[in-house]
Amino acid sequence: MKKLKLTLASLSIIVILTSCNETKESESTIQQKQVELIEEKVVGSILTAEEQAGMTPEEIVGRLKKGNENFVNNNLTQRDHSAQRRKAMIGQFPKAIVLSCVDSRVPVEDVFDLGIGDIFVARVAGNIENEDIVGSMEFATAVAGSKLVIVMGHTACGAVKSTIDKVDAEAMGMQSLADLMDEIEPAVIETELEGERSSKNTGFTNNVITYNAMRTVKNIREASPTMAKMEDEGEIMIISAVYDMKSGKVKFNND
Repeated sequence: MKKLKLTLASLSIIVILTSCNETKESESTIQQKQVELIEEKVVGSILTAEEQAGMTPEEIVGRLKKGNENFVNNNLTQRDHSAQRRKAMIGQFPKAIVLSCVDSRVPVEDVFDLGIGDIFVARVAGNIENEDIVGSMEFATAVAGSKLVIVMGHTACGAVKSTIDKVDAEAMGMQSLADLMDEIEPAVIETELEGERSSKNTGFTNNVITYNAMRTVKNIREASPTMAKMEDEGEIMIISAVYDMKSGKVKFNND
């Protein structure tokens, strides 16, 4: 009888130990599957020539809008930047070029949930065009195959606000900044005024920011017959947008 009790006790211990091991193996399996699932969602690829050629300008706008939704919702795509960097050495086929302000609070690639090789980015205070910027856009579109040009202003733009308030950069010894502000001045003059003509008038300032981006688009078309022709033939689109720094939302002015 004692031997039987010992045997039953031994069996109980074996069952318990086996159950514990199975539980540990089950937890390990679940964790491994979770890791594999995360790895599957990490993007390590970059745009190919075929993918770039297969997209229309309208489709690219749609993708950027979706990417901006991801940014606003704090749901950015996970990327293997090391893998993307290595693959990008072979060549680049970006779908768009974005002209943005130099403002450090406007992270262009993140704003559209993009990674290495996805877009060209040009920056200048007040997102105005000049000969070098237009030349870069011609390279991006006519040479490298990008199908969308975006001039993206942003709320609370310091260059625009300084121009509205008539800051005398020349008197402070900054002639180049003064020249840049002269390029923004027409947008200030041509924007309808409701209330005080001051950067403290947020509504007026935002209207100037929007119009300045739209005016830059117009100037780009005039400065580049090549891109204007490509746009007329439906090969590319040249549009403006404004990034709201508070909400993270990008409003395309062709909506």
